[in-house]
Amino acid sequence: MPASKNFKEQVYELVAQIPKGRLMTYGQIAALCGSPRAAIIVGQVAHWGPLELPWQRVVNKNGGLARGYTTGSLEAHKKDLEADGIKVSNDYKVDISKLIWWPHTK
Repeated sequence: MPASKNFKEQVYELVAQIPKGRLMTYGQIAALCGSPRAAIIVGQVAHWGPLELPWQRVVNKNGGLARGYTTGSLEAHKKDLEADGIKVSNDYKVDISKLIWWPHTK
């Protein structure tokens, strides 16, 4: 990500690119934006970020859904992921190993 953009703008740009049916983790986004230890900050950015971005495609490193999901609860996060075609378990987890997405680097 370009260093000329602030961290929040970099997160927004990256999240906007996540394709339907794929996922990224908070830590992965933080690392790609130049702050590998800022997963919690990515979560805060997601919580207060623009609702038009596909925040449902961001999960924790174990595939767990967000308790503080921007539009509600774990159940709301599950519903939005299922609308994307992603299977969510009864304990609100996804198979991150099969669904992880990495952007192409230039």
